[in-house]
Amino acid sequence: MPDGVCKCSLFSMTRVHSFSPVTEKSVTKLILGSMPGKASLVANQYYAHPRNIFWPMMQTVMNVRSELPYAMRCKALTQSKVALWDVLKMCTRTGSLDSDIVESSIIPNDFESFLRAHSQIAAIFFNGAKAESIFVRHVVPRLSRAFAGIAMTRLPSTSPANASISLADKVAQWQLVGKTATKLER
Repeated sequence: MPDGVCKCSLFSMTRVHSFSPVTEKSVTKLILGSMPGKASLVANQYYAHPRNIFWPMMQTVMNVRSELPYAMRCKALTQSKVALWDVLKMCTRTGSLDSDIVESSIIPNDFESFLRAHSQIAAIFFNGAKAESIFVRHVVPRLSRAFAGIAMTRLPSTSPANASISLADKVAQWQLVGKTATKLER
């Protein structure tokens, strides 16, 4: 069984654990998903599902070439001042979809410590509505006021399950990641 996954009930519930953030000290933007799906957990890589358009989107909006090996894509992303993480540290769910997450099992990552260590972060982007709603419900109430000025923007999910919005509309909205000014650029 891959790291980050443990079977834990008669009802096919699985306790899943997030990855460490993809980050460097100098990042100024943070992209947050909810929790890696099964394909990502098996590959031990963010957005590993072949139909998830996250990495092609990063090629379009941040010039991070999607054909590069995973480690090089991550390095190129952080060199572009963008960090990548998930809102959840762990949760229980029945499948890979955000709708499969059992609300009572949610344990968020430690954003207070992360944001203190990455004080230049000026913008947080949510990869989909579930990442944003979990963050607002489980993280924001615990954050100190020192982080109140960080801009937060929900973007359309890059998941293949999000077919309700056209690719052109997704690209147009995700362009904001590349255009958002950082604290150092202001």
